[in-house]
Amino acid sequence: MLVRWLLAFLHLLAYGFALASILRRTWSLRRASVPAALRSVFRADSRWGIAGLVLIVTGLMRAFGGYEKGPDYYLHEPLFHVKMTLLVLILILEVPTMLGLMRWRASIRSGTAPNLKKARSYAHFNVIQTVLLVLMVFAATGMARGIGLPAGVV
Repeated sequence: MLVRWLLAFLHLLAYGFALASILRRTWSLRRASVPAALRSVFRADSRWGIAGLVLIVTGLMRAFGGYEKGPDYYLHEPLFHVKMTLLVLILILEVPTMLGLMRWRASIRSGTAPNLKKARSYAHFNVIQTVLLVLMVFAATGMARGIGLPAGVV
């Protein structure tokens, strides 16, 4: 019981940190016109990555680790499929930004100025990811209330 509670707590807390981190990264990317501004981008990016990792690990533990309702429940819950689809979309949108930030980090390490032309487009991807993250929370709250399941399944 205590482990279930702690996993739920960490999972929900990670949503808050993820939202704050992605918003901060978006804000920082919009202002990234010189390499010195990237420090804030990189910090927010690291926090976003950690929050995302905690979300994925705790989510997998809750859904498939025997701590919650179990895989049969989640795999037959339509909102779980919505939530996982949103996660996949977030991860797909993360790829160009992640690769771009890796190039920027490598440029800075090698002492060359990174090409910041795509900073605005990365910020735009972040805005979309933010909306998708909020929709994940919406789907999760519906799942917690049994919305989407046939009557009597909950």
